[in-house]
Amino acid sequence: MKYVVLVPDGAADYAVSERGGSTPLEAARTPNMDFLTREGVCGTALTIPEGMAAGSDVANYSILGYDPQRYYTGRGPLEAVSMGVALGPDDVAFRCNLVTESGGVLLDYSAGHISTAEAAMLVRVLREKLEDEYTAFYPGIGYRHLLVLKGLKFLEDRCTPPHDVVGRMIEEVRPRGPNAERITALMRVSRRLLADHDVNRRREEKGLRPANMIWPWGQGRLPELPAMKDRYGLAGAIITAVDLIKGLGMLAGMEVVEVPGATGYYDTDYAAKARYALESLRFSDLVYVHVEAPDEAGHEGDWEAKVEALENFDAQIVGAFLDETVRSGEEFAFLLMPDHFTPLEVRTHVADPVPFAVYYPHVVPDRGRSFSEKGVAGGSYAALPAWQLLDLLVEGTRRS
Repeated sequence: MKYVVLVPDGAADYAVSERGGSTPLEAARTPNMDFLTREGVCGTALTIPEGMAAGSDVANYSILGYDPQRYYTGRGPLEAVSMGVALGPDDVAFRCNLVTESGGVLLDYSAGHISTAEAAMLVRVLREKLEDEYTAFYPGIGYRHLLVLKGLKFLEDRCTPPHDVVGRMIEEVRPRGPNAERITALMRVSRRLLADHDVNRRREEKGLRPANMIWPWGQGRLPELPAMKDRYGLAGAIITAVDLIKGLGMLAGMEVVEVPGATGYYDTDYAAKARYALESLRFSDLVYVHVEAPDEAGHEGDWEAKVEALENFDAQIVGAFLDETVRSGEEFAFLLMPDHFTPLEVRTHVADPVPFAVYYPHVVPDRGRSFSEKGVAGGSYAALPAWQLLDLLVEGTRRS
């Protein structure tokens, strides 16, 4: 048996009155996800435990079968692991966005989705001007980078995710806590260093948003996770363009499969992700396929982009696996679910229970109708702790 975990990030949403009261999942044409739901068992799962922030980090811990309340230590260290950055026992790793500030307002959490090449030049300036024995910057992909500060005291501070506070005055949402002034000072100095950089001048000349400030958040220390091989006897592979999920997979002992054309945005190569995922199953037992595009559309409040991303996910990824079962006769077991809601109307993550479907050969279907927020209402589960789902999938196949 080969196991496939399919994660359309942020796919779940609220009904939109201007679209006939439908959600994007209801409006999108998703025959392959609907098949897994009708022919499997389904329901809703709680990926974000009560009291925890509704982030992709917490949610993907859950989907990979790790109780976040037991194992989660922060987002930053996951990104550090994926980037090959070794963290010492006193190091605190922050996700560090390049953002757009204007008139004291956080205008854009991604600086207009700045390119990796442009961002690398800006991070180089930060390294040259701001690094010391207590402070280090590491370049990542696009707007997503890493800041490491020495001293566990920084775990005490509260740093708000920038995608949660777009349009707010920065002074109202800046880092708070006993050591936050150091973080805030780095933000202020970065504004002075980056505002007039050639990269940003060229971007503004083209009508693009400048990456004129850093925004550290999601700090944490390195966690320890039991390997998937030890827990289930399965060799795992993970496919994603998002550093934090790569890092989580690496900590779980999974092989990270790099896919050319995987961008973490609307233009990601869905078909390539499917091809590489199928190829990875030649040497692994489980593949975890994550696609960021629906989440990005939710953050941008873009209905058409979200529907299109869901249809691409269904046709080019889910459909490719189902086609392979017909072509080769190989048996696959599926867990399909988003990590969290990213509603178009609020443009950020929400901790509501998400729809899920589990399918494997000989499973007895329940009453799920379609893969959507309402379509799984007839399923067997409601608000199941999501970290239990991988157990449900693996144990179900071993009993059947």
